[in-house]
Amino acid sequence: MFNLSRINQFWRLPVGHYYWRQNKQGSPLMEVEDSISLRVLVLALVITGIVATDIAAETKFSLWAIPVSVMGAIWSNRSRRNTNITVKFCIAIGMLIALGAFFGRLLGELNDTRLGLAELLIQLQVLHSFDMPRRKDLGYSIVIGLILLGVAATLSQTLAFAPVLLLFLAIALPTLALDYRSRLGLEKLNFKPHKVKEKKWSSLLPFYCLLFTLIVGLGLAIFAVLPRFPGYQLRTFPVSSAIAVKGNFTGRSIINPGYVRQGNTKNQGSGSNGDGQSKNGKPGNIDNNFYYGFNSQINQNLRGAMKPKVVMRVRSQAEGFWRVLAFDRYTGKGWDVSRNDDVMTLKRSPWSYQIFLAPPAISGKTQQVVQTYTVVADLPNLIPALAYPKEVYFPTPVIAVDQENGLRSPVELSEGLTYTVISEVPYRDRTALGQASTKYLKQIQKHYLQIPPEIAQKVRQRTEEILANYNRERVGKSSKTLDSPYEKALYLAQYLKQNYSIPENPFDLPYLGEKEDLVEAFLFKYKGGYPDHFSTVLTVMLRSIGIPARLVAGFSPGEFNPFTGLYVVRNTDAYAMTEVYFPKYGWFAFDPIPNHPLIPPSIEDIQTFSVLRQFWQWIAGWVPSPIRGWLDYVFSTIFTWITRAIAWFFALFSQGWLGVLTGLILTTTTAFFCWLGWEQWREWLNRRWLRKLSPMESLYRQMLQWTAQKGLGKHPAQTPLEYARVAYQHHSPGNAQVIDEICQAYVSWRYGGYTPNLQQLRQRWQELKTTTTARNSKFKFY
Repeated sequence: MFNLSRINQFWRLPVGHYYWRQNKQGSPLMEVEDSISLRVLVLALVITGIVATDIAAETKFSLWAIPVSVMGAIWSNRSRRNTNITVKFCIAIGMLIALGAFFGRLLGELNDTRLGLAELLIQLQVLHSFDMPRRKDLGYSIVIGLILLGVAATLSQTLAFAPVLLLFLAIALPTLALDYRSRLGLEKLNFKPHKVKEKKWSSLLPFYCLLFTLIVGLGLAIFAVLPRFPGYQLRTFPVSSAIAVKGNFTGRSIINPGYVRQGNTKNQGSGSNGDGQSKNGKPGNIDNNFYYGFNSQINQNLRGAMKPKVVMRVRSQAEGFWRVLAFDRYTGKGWDVSRNDDVMTLKRSPWSYQIFLAPPAISGKTQQVVQTYTVVADLPNLIPALAYPKEVYFPTPVIAVDQENGLRSPVELSEGLTYTVISEVPYRDRTALGQASTKYLKQIQKHYLQIPPEIAQKVRQRTEEILANYNRERVGKSSKTLDSPYEKALYLAQYLKQNYSIPENPFDLPYLGEKEDLVEAFLFKYKGGYPDHFSTVLTVMLRSIGIPARLVAGFSPGEFNPFTGLYVVRNTDAYAMTEVYFPKYGWFAFDPIPNHPLIPPSIEDIQTFSVLRQFWQWIAGWVPSPIRGWLDYVFSTIFTWITRAIAWFFALFSQGWLGVLTGLILTTTTAFFCWLGWEQWREWLNRRWLRKLSPMESLYRQMLQWTAQKGLGKHPAQTPLEYARVAYQHHSPGNAQVIDEICQAYVSWRYGGYTPNLQQLRQRWQELKTTTTARNSKFKFY
């Protein structure tokens, strides 16, 4: 490593007007900044940060902050050499007022202070813009712009933030370059001939474009390989501002925007679109904006399709089915909640948004999963959440819980509402569930084995026939035996997927007659139905053979956006599944709908390497099927093992002091081997580089590397001969003479064209290294 203190005794760099400007205050950071270009770029960075916050939070700070900041920047430049005592005094008062307003707002937004802090920072920056004479004041503004961009990144839920991020980077590069030149005290380059100036900037532009491209490319590459671990390590979660509730909330009514509009009831509870024909079980059309199943009653004798639109965005530690509500009573053409009036209201403390729910009576292994929901379009007053919520952070003072473990709000979930749920989600252990008891409580049998007597015998016979033919048909090539309710439910769901179909047109399937039953028509008449019909049929088939089941409605995970980390959920992601009860383990869902996964996503499915997975899926579309299948297996195995290893490593730190100690030892050991591998890699690259050089050049470079390791490296400004002269003052005479000979030979070869005696030089060089090594060993021995 170069030792500047020693070399400077013999070699001093010139320091003059073009390197350092005199600073009367004693520090270059205190000097008045005269660069207009730097000031303009700093202002552009701050404006970009403000605009980014506006875009991410959907606020309007920029309407007043940007013009005032421009006025402040102009004022600061014009009065940069004045004391400005009056302005400083006014700025101090303004900052105190802004701080007071922030604390006042903080009381109403205890659970999400990001936007309040951003607003305070913008106010302080606007005030600060009126007093920025010095370079370090501009540095503060650069940092503020960066902080605002970071706040915008945490608030952003769409890719609209990406262009602002790229713009910030494009402005930041020349800003940092000018700031660096200013800190070094370099004078601004003035080119009097106009053509020369244009040539200068035209030569810099390709360099900045290349640098910008390299940074973006490197950032995207790091982003692609960066593992995405579950977040939410802090216990303060995003929640909207408090919502006042008028009247006495009982939780018995469900408000669906598709059924009730502007105070006019439109067949509420029927799942209609208001045409007056679709009362419970009657033919009708669904609303094309709202899912018909989110109500106390659903009518599956409806036809039609919804127009896709985004309804919410979800940030979750694990992928899952965003459960809304469940139905226990089958009506022949739909479902209803038989105990709709039997709900329990839960109130929160006036000092917290946290509402606790009773823990589930299950004994299997569970995992805590945190989810934050942001509503984008109006939804019913039903609160989506993963199964078994235990804590809800909601803006209303009270919520309700029904007998099917569904959450209800006293108000509709309107656009912009944010809430957080912590669920205790059970693991799906196929072995344990296969061994679950078949002795059900009377309460379970009463509500979840109900079937209309008109179809009970016929459905049971068909179900038993399908199970009896299992060994012959072997749907899905399963090797399991059907000796448990779990395996029977799994097989029946797969059987429905493969042997029944969905009509291509939403109106192809005829309406059911007054005396027709949905399940009977599905199994024996039409050999299929619409997606939710599959779940209804599976639920009734399981009930017919004594397995408790119910219909559950909710949203699929939606489309995961790896750039925002959010699941984008649309109204068309809503559908119904079958939940089956297993004593001691609780309810688990099965999805019999064609083209859906048989088992809905759960805590076992993580997004650790989601970007790489999506990139590979895109590449795999161009690869032949046999190769793609093999590569899928290889990459899935690699990702699985890496994910398990990472999960196991982080789990160590939650296993007490012994786990923490084990984790630290593994971290230290891994870091050591990584360092050792890196050093070996660098050494190999260096040897490869030396072999590519000419023999004399290679010997000279080896000598310089050796002296650098001794702490007496060559200064870049020194010539080889100057370095050789200095070497006599820092090395032993014998070593200095060898260094001198190599330097002399190198200069003669490079600049004089003489052929050196390489054999003699190499011999001298080897003797020098051997002597030095032996001397060091002897010193260590003694």
